[in-house]
Amino acid sequence: MLSVSKKSAAIPQSAIRKMAGAARGMENVISFAIGEPDFTTPGEIIQAGIKALEAGETHYTPNAGLPSLLEAVADNYKARGFEYEPSEVIITAGAMEALFLSMLAILDPGDEVIISNPYWTNYYGMILQVGAKPVLVNAYEKDGFMFDAEELRKAVNAKTKAILINSPANPTGGVASRKTLQDIAALAKEKDIFIISDEIYKHIIYTGEEYVSIASFAGMKERTIIIDGFSKAYAMTGWRIGYAAGPETVIKTMIKLQENVVSCVSAVAQNAAVAALTGSQKPVADMAAQYAKRRRLIIDGLNQMDKISCIEPKGAFYAFPNITKTGLTSEEFAMRLLNEKQVIVVPGNGFGPGGEGFIRVSYATSEENIRIGLKRMKEFVESL
Repeated sequence: MLSVSKKSAAIPQSAIRKMAGAARGMENVISFAIGEPDFTTPGEIIQAGIKALEAGETHYTPNAGLPSLLEAVADNYKARGFEYEPSEVIITAGAMEALFLSMLAILDPGDEVIISNPYWTNYYGMILQVGAKPVLVNAYEKDGFMFDAEELRKAVNAKTKAILINSPANPTGGVASRKTLQDIAALAKEKDIFIISDEIYKHIIYTGEEYVSIASFAGMKERTIIIDGFSKAYAMTGWRIGYAAGPETVIKTMIKLQENVVSCVSAVAQNAAVAALTGSQKPVADMAAQYAKRRRLIIDGLNQMDKISCIEPKGAFYAFPNITKTGLTSEEFAMRLLNEKQVIVVPGNGFGPGGEGFIRVSYATSEENIRIGLKRMKEFVESL
């Protein structure tokens, strides 16, 4: 009998999409599930896309991306103190494709990639998809859900090809300190390991400190692949446009691989992305300010609930509250909350075994929805 490949059958389904699917057909649902800005793409960016269409920008672009966008990305890095040339950048169909191509480019079957536990679900699936092995290193609540360099060191062996860093992090909102990043950089140089640095949430940070990329440290640019995009900061999830910056040999390989996957990214989306990077950054700051208000609302609300506790996320737009005192598993809590109160959260075990005892709550939704959702959740917890 014909069947799908064993490799594809082994790829786990996203717990995020699973919960969203479970709510189909329900009425009056409040969703804290999907990590998508509820804002519309800023008008200046939309207009740039419209102008591109009207100008006939409806054809293939170079596999690497439009020269104007490659230059805009490189210039954006230079303004932050990096020295990336356009030849060290690739434009991709969202940051997810950038992640996948980076793994295809550097990993051979049997290679190991260290990821945090809990982790964003797609990291695990992508690593399996390219034939490599995900290795989990616990990131604990007491440490703000960020790697401990000594724990990382214990996981490194001859098969370790890369360490994947996500800061600010999905699903926890954790942010790596400069000291932690310096320690990881030292380990990477000592053991000759790649770093894949997912920086998609770098504009959504609440510490008041300047964002730090591990690629900015001496000797790290040549071994770091930065993954980034426009979806979160510019509310452009539907445009499907991201990018990667890294060593030219890796980027050239990713460009070659992209030709076999999507050929190139939409010319319209690329022109809009140029406007995003070169235009006013006030909409980015305004949206981040709204997330900060929502973060305060949701953290205070969660911590006022009996048997629920939640540390303050330092970035992104997720809270990762601890629900162990309720006596329910993460999945039991999420499914009962959905069925009894029509509120969608994501069970923490969907982000790896380290997520058991937690749920992920996205506050990329309106303050009104947050207040209604918190009220229902409080009623649910009190009924246990």
